[in-house]
Amino acid sequence: MKVVVAGAGIAGLAAAWELTQNGGHEVLVLESERRAGGAIVTELRDGCLIEGGPDGFLGGEPELPQLANELGIGEHIVRQNARGTSLWNGVELSPIDDGKAAALLGIDAPLSQVAKGFRSFAAGMGELVAALTERLGGASVRYAQGVAGLIPDGKGWRIPITGGSTHDADAVVLALPAYSAGRLLEAAGVPHARALADVVYAPSVTVSLVYPDMHLSNRLEGAGFVVESPKQLRACTYASAKFPRRAPPGHVLLRAYLAPGDDGPAQVAHAELTTILGIRGEPLWSRVFYWNRGLPRYRAHHAEHVADVRERLKRLPPLAIAGAGYDGAGVSACVRSGRAAGHLIAQLTAR
Repeated sequence: MKVVVAGAGIAGLAAAWELTQNGGHEVLVLESERRAGGAIVTELRDGCLIEGGPDGFLGGEPELPQLANELGIGEHIVRQNARGTSLWNGVELSPIDDGKAAALLGIDAPLSQVAKGFRSFAAGMGELVAALTERLGGASVRYAQGVAGLIPDGKGWRIPITGGSTHDADAVVLALPAYSAGRLLEAAGVPHARALADVVYAPSVTVSLVYPDMHLSNRLEGAGFVVESPKQLRACTYASAKFPRRAPPGHVLLRAYLAPGDDGPAQVAHAELTTILGIRGEPLWSRVFYWNRGLPRYRAHHAEHVADVRERLKRLPPLAIAGAGYDGAGVSACVRSGRAAGHLIAQLTAR
């Protein structure tokens, strides 16, 4: 059985992994970009480990440790060093409890999981992506090949690709953002699927900045802070304190989260952090990541609508949807969603 997975973000890679573990499937992963991982981006520069997207996962969630163990990198998981979050009220930084910090950061998880802190990988979250792409076995990942359509063809699918070629498949996993998947599903004959585009993907910008530690007048307490009434700066993570070996000795790596604005984000971040943290001097360098469509924000009755769409998919050849647009925005939720989609397709194609 040939299965096409559309999207090589973490949900798509998890779906492909699940299918290869079930056996009996020829899996082809199609990715419109020239790299895998989606929002997970890890870079190394001058001894600093920079995360463009998520920098970790909740320690109380089991999905990532389980997957890491299967991939042989379970021992590479690292615990959070610094704990605790502060609130910047415009005048001073004051400690706040885990629940309030999670709410302000948009983390949708039980307090019991949040209280266990975060985990990551020794070489950053990109280590998980690299392990998946390297160990997918018989699965093939092809880049710069975006899915342009879905055409039911008997008991299977014909899949046009940007650039003019096509693939035939017995089943499909759509691990794409909801706005893209909704358009494809509507064209494939799923009524009202375009309404998936109602999921709003909020834009955001992250800026990593490196300073000599002697340039900070104030001692960094905890793992970072959130801003009570944000204008452009929303939060900051003390990346070099949060997880081990994120910056060389004698250096501080900060990661600022900003709302999009007209001014240069690196300059805005530095100016704000200078006031809040008492920084003297310019950063040694900075790295900006733009997310025009970042984390999804669900509207009322989201779960019911997704369940309705999935019910309608049962009338078509084997097809599943997975990703942050449906079942939760965190990395663990995406892995859970992807593996569930892969398991479903394995069941449908085994009949």
